[in-house]
Amino acid sequence: MITNAPHHNDFYYMARAFILAERGRYTSDPNPRVGCVLVKKGEIIGEGWHERAGQAHAEVYALTHATQPVEGATAYVTLEPCSHHGRTPPCCDTLISAGISRVVVAMRDPNPLVSGQGLARCKAASMEVVCDILNEQAETLNEGFLSRMIRKRPFVRSKIAMSLDGRTALANGESQWISSPPSRADVHRFRAQSSAILTAIGTVLADNPVLNARVDFPLVQPVRVVLDSQLKLQPHAKMREVEGPIWVLTCSDDAQKKRQLEQAGFEVFRLPAYQGRLDLLAVMTFLGEKEINNVFVEAGASLNGALLEANLVDEWLIYMAPCVLGDKGKGIFVLPELASMQEKKHFQWQNVRYIGQDLRLTLSRKK
Repeated sequence: MITNAPHHNDFYYMARAFILAERGRYTSDPNPRVGCVLVKKGEIIGEGWHERAGQAHAEVYALTHATQPVEGATAYVTLEPCSHHGRTPPCCDTLISAGISRVVVAMRDPNPLVSGQGLARCKAASMEVVCDILNEQAETLNEGFLSRMIRKRPFVRSKIAMSLDGRTALANGESQWISSPPSRADVHRFRAQSSAILTAIGTVLADNPVLNARVDFPLVQPVRVVLDSQLKLQPHAKMREVEGPIWVLTCSDDAQKKRQLEQAGFEVFRLPAYQGRLDLLAVMTFLGEKEINNVFVEAGASLNGALLEANLVDEWLIYMAPCVLGDKGKGIFVLPELASMQEKKHFQWQNVRYIGQDLRLTLSRKK
């Protein structure tokens, strides 16, 4: 689609729309994070963002709270106005009906079935259309939603806490705590912006975690997902003490164990197996079908190694603490033995920053 050229101040107002969109980071799931700014004669007359699924979209919120008539205004939206009927009517029709004369969007809708249709309807209504303003920021803001729409699976981020010598626990399994309190608080913020927290049965049996996001701001608690190929999870596991859905994914046919877990409040789903364990690609595809945008992995070396081998992790968060655990400690990844240096796994640096006394290393798998 050919769109009009941007004005010099379009980037300024779009940046404001991104600030608004960020307000839905912890609550808009499974919908994308979207912000909208209405500008008329160089003045912002309305602002909005999408807070929760089922509630007003950013455009509707901005129109409803405008401080003056919106006819002839420009709408800056971080994502193409929707063109389909979902929980709410199409936003492109709402903008057209309101008399908006110009719409500037950061990126097209990533859903291949509807991408560009909202903009086409605006253009057909004689509205000036500008697209791809701060496109990279838009893709980063909704990386999980994009992944689910395009790849049919979530954006996967895995967190690892390790010592200077690359150990995640002592030989006896003790791991609390390697990282500092600021790092652990940082982890909870990443949990809070995720759709699901995923772990393996080994971690649950060893640590009996709760796996919720403990933060001091409003959020939609992520679904907790346990990969449990043989249904070893105990019905009285500690995570049951906190409300919220817990999904147990298995390839076991044991109807009795399944029934016991379901009676205890767990939801159990049987998925395909691969070499006697859950097929990890099938797991991610299933989560995508369940409208999970972002998965936050908190697991041990076995699952992280398997995810690395399957190339299913988009981003690694490694919290490196200034301590040493020694060569008997547990490592980061369980992997098949490499026969040569040509087989080593490559990563790309994204950023490095201090979190308290620790370093948070952000990496992606090198393509």
